[in-house]
Amino acid sequence: MSHQPLRHYLSAADLTADETRTLLALAAKQKRRWQRRQRASKKLRGLTLAAIFEKPSLRTRTTLEVAMTQLGGHSVVLGDSIGLGVREPVRDVAANLSRWVQLVAARTFRHETITELAQHSTIPVINALSNREHPCQALADVLTLQEHLGELQGRTLVFLGDGNNIAHSLLLMGGLLGLNVTIATPPDFAPDAAILAQAQALAVQSGATIRAITDPHAAVQGADAIYTDVWASMGQESEAAARLPIFAPYQVNAALLAASGNAHALIMHDLPAHRGEEITAEVLDGPQSVIYDQAENRLHTIKALVLWLLGRA
Repeated sequence: MSHQPLRHYLSAADLTADETRTLLALAAKQKRRWQRRQRASKKLRGLTLAAIFEKPSLRTRTTLEVAMTQLGGHSVVLGDSIGLGVREPVRDVAANLSRWVQLVAARTFRHETITELAQHSTIPVINALSNREHPCQALADVLTLQEHLGELQGRTLVFLGDGNNIAHSLLLMGGLLGLNVTIATPPDFAPDAAILAQAQALAVQSGATIRAITDPHAAVQGADAIYTDVWASMGQESEAAARLPIFAPYQVNAALLAASGNAHALIMHDLPAHRGEEITAEVLDGPQSVIYDQAENRLHTIKALVLWLLGRA
């Protein structure tokens, strides 16, 4: 294994623009291997990833396990039974895992749990979703956009709904790579002001336009891609019913799509989706939808990420 310095991936802004483009190119290469049915590799032979999940997971858990297996490595999936920070302090879990495995991915409720895990780990830590960010999803999203739109510079992604972890990672990824990102949310559900400012600072270098507004129809004007997510994230289920009337104007439907002025705008969703709530079935399952491309690209970007973090790219 190379002696590269320890790196973590806790935020979409943890890598430079050049490093992110390197990862995307590596992911595209892994995808070509997949398409040629070259699905076995020995690059991670003898290496193990430990995955900690405090929340449910389909795409992240499956793609982490499949990625490690196809790269010749192994994965150990730890549910919430380890009681991270409850049964045992986070620092002790980090120290133990650092002695046994070569990589940790964690899906937690609190972002602080992930940062503490990284702080006390001597191995790379991946944020597999926290209440602050979902950087692995954003990586798959920009790979999907590149595949369908080509160069991202000057293109516009619009996200409608809650200013949540997905919105945060998309803002940072856009600012990093020169992709214009508009987030449209109800007034009390705007993205975190510090993350918005961080994304706008990155955009000064990349030339992107990063903004957060409240008008969904103004937001979608000229959009190349329209993205939405559930209105109540994991852990907010008790708020779901109360949010329905507040978020109703932000539903991605045929009328909103028409208002964009782009009949070919891509439709994106990180899944799971609630058809009939944040998006209509007609649009989600329509010809412009790239949701399953996004889901597939979770596998290829995870492969690229673990190879890069372990110095095996």
